[in-house]
Amino acid sequence: MLEVHIEKHLSSFTLVVDFCAHQEVMALLGASGCGKSMTLKCIAGIVKPDRGRIVLNDRILFDSERKINLTPQQRRVGYLFQQYALFPHLTVAQNIAVGYRGRDKKAKRQAVQNKIEAMRLQGLENARPGCLSGGQQQRVALARILINEPEALLLDEPFTALDSYLKWQLEMELADTLKHFGRETLFVSHNRDEVYRLCHSVCVLNDGKSEAKQSIQDMFQHPHTYAACLLSGCKNFSSIRRLNDWQAEVLDWGIMLASDRKIPEQATWIGVRSRSILLSSQKKQAQSFPCYIQRCLDDISSTILMLQPLHGQEGAALRVEIDKDKENTQNWRPGQTVYAFIPQDQIMFLQ
Repeated sequence: MLEVHIEKHLSSFTLVVDFCAHQEVMALLGASGCGKSMTLKCIAGIVKPDRGRIVLNDRILFDSERKINLTPQQRRVGYLFQQYALFPHLTVAQNIAVGYRGRDKKAKRQAVQNKIEAMRLQGLENARPGCLSGGQQQRVALARILINEPEALLLDEPFTALDSYLKWQLEMELADTLKHFGRETLFVSHNRDEVYRLCHSVCVLNDGKSEAKQSIQDMFQHPHTYAACLLSGCKNFSSIRRLNDWQAEVLDWGIMLASDRKIPEQATWIGVRSRSILLSSQKKQAQSFPCYIQRCLDDISSTILMLQPLHGQEGAALRVEIDKDKENTQNWRPGQTVYAFIPQDQIMFLQ
């Protein structure tokens, strides 16, 4: 188990992180600059937290009160950087050998060869990083990390600099590697699709503070906070004023909301996904509200409509996405008045 309870004072905010991961791939999600990479560096021992405690499988890696701060080499944590950090003047075999901590030369050669075979790098032993593809470079970097048999892996946006086709190939390879690794892995990414496919759980960093860990399915289907909902891909938000357990005023869109389930007392926002909003040319539902179409955007598989609620705040546009194969969208046009309806089971109440 990896337990992280730390604080780190940065120039613009204080990073406060509190989570546990147990034999799982856990995503760290958050806006740029929120402290995701800094959290990994603190765990790896590259940066020292100001206070707190980091424990890995009952080994204390850092404890500010007990003045324990193991070196990166002592922590047995594998850290995969964004650009892999391979040594350009060393061969594939030499780069992998850098990660080996033992002194027995024969055992070292055998360990390097085992990792070359495991990562399907045969025939590239003497090649240098500049001659390798992005996928081969990543496999070399992973082999260098895994040769030391780490107890945890830290992956810092491993697909950032790759094109979409290569990303897909490497993602499948990485999924196999993580499955065989079977220990605690932290995965930092801005791509929610990667996170959904590769990770079991997620911890959101919001304004420098970690939120409660959720399962991947729960975070994407039932997010509890504005930050989590935004990171899950939701495009429509409005602040609300809770009137009672069953009613709220939706401030940005200028409508009243009656809910068929109890509105949480802590709720200050609602979120609605673009594909959940239903449109009609006439008012067919009691809670439907008038909007005019600002723009119609033609996407590959859908039509995107930007709507301005007639009684809402200026600029508080709604994004509605309609699959081309599900509904005829050819009649929608800018300037047209339509009625929007949000099914009650599609409304997410957020803190």
